[in-house]
Amino acid sequence: MPMTPHDAPPVAATAPNSGKAAPKQAAPIARKIAVLGSTGSIGVNTLDLVDFASARGDADISIEALTAHRNLALLVEQARKHRPEFVAIGDETLGPDLKDALAGEGIETGAGPRAIMEAASRDADWVMAAIVGAAGLEPTLRAAERGAAIALANKECLVCAGDLLTEAVRAAGGALLPVDSEHNAIFQVYDFDRPNRISRLILTASGGPFRTWPKEKMARATPAEAVAHPNWSMGAKISVDSATMMNKGLELIEAAHIFPTPHERIEILVHPQSVIHSMVEYVDGSVLAQLGAPDMRTPIASTLAWPDRIESPSAKLDFAEVSELTFEAPDPDRFPCIRLAREALARGGAYPAILNAANEVAVAAFLDQALDFAGVATVVELVLEKAERLNAPGRIASLDEALEADATARRLAREAAAERAA
Repeated sequence: MPMTPHDAPPVAATAPNSGKAAPKQAAPIARKIAVLGSTGSIGVNTLDLVDFASARGDADISIEALTAHRNLALLVEQARKHRPEFVAIGDETLGPDLKDALAGEGIETGAGPRAIMEAASRDADWVMAAIVGAAGLEPTLRAAERGAAIALANKECLVCAGDLLTEAVRAAGGALLPVDSEHNAIFQVYDFDRPNRISRLILTASGGPFRTWPKEKMARATPAEAVAHPNWSMGAKISVDSATMMNKGLELIEAAHIFPTPHERIEILVHPQSVIHSMVEYVDGSVLAQLGAPDMRTPIASTLAWPDRIESPSAKLDFAEVSELTFEAPDPDRFPCIRLAREALARGGAYPAILNAANEVAVAAFLDQALDFAGVATVVELVLEKAERLNAPGRIASLDEALEADATARRLAREAAAERAA
């Protein structure tokens, strides 16, 4: 049964935890889904959860579309196993290979940006938006415009064009269901009926692989060291974002769009165990937290079944084994990306999109060993300064404006990275 506007309030506009008794699940949840970015870590975990829920009889799920950028072998394997109606690969040169590999399977195929857009446009009532980077913006907007429930795992959509996306969800009567473990945690304990009773949001952070490293050692960090996250298994780009703590800066911007709490009252707290995924503090001093093992299948399950719940193969918490939970403030000197993100959010307009694009270019240069680790934050800061001199535009009012800001920032970032490497 597809989600309706009544079942799935736009942009979490009403309370998922309203206090009403949850109805007993009379039948498996029914979903027709699309997974945009099915070969990445989130996409793989999503399909793993689909297998688990289907095998248990908890869910009746049909797959409308799967997409990937370049991982042809895994995409073909997923298509043969899950039998989607449509499969698309972003790299147009791989289109003939995809078509040949699935010949006779009864599965439509496509390649290139138009095919990715077609996948987002097809009749799926739940869409996992897991395409990494700004490339995920346009297809996610397309899915939102037709009223799908968007399971949002792409940070950049809200960072680059948060107003556009949330307005599209509201206008079409869809839902925006955060997949990031931090936002999903807040979503589960946030009182949307009484947001004025919330005093602050606390986004927790693992601190990444360099939490205890001195600044001088961090400056010499290699890509292999940066992607070795202590708690989570993630892609290279987001792992580097965790190492710089830019991921928390991007999550701060996301949270400001998802939850009706002023961004000045959204805080970041390092919690190395990654057991408490975020917290909501109420005006009476109560703090509600969502806890769970560090496994992305838990928040994915939350969004796939919402407003119901289904079993997940995630490990259950053993509190005796956890034994202790510790917290510390992030070090602004060693992790300047948090400050840069907060400044971009306060400036508003195109600045968050510029921040994101500059960071993507800088991270890619670092992974290619063309930029040192400390240079990632330096490049982002230089681009923000140049954008200010260029009078970056105010509120992003269209996709074209978001893409223009993105392109300008990328050009400036490439120039800054090249200058630092020279």
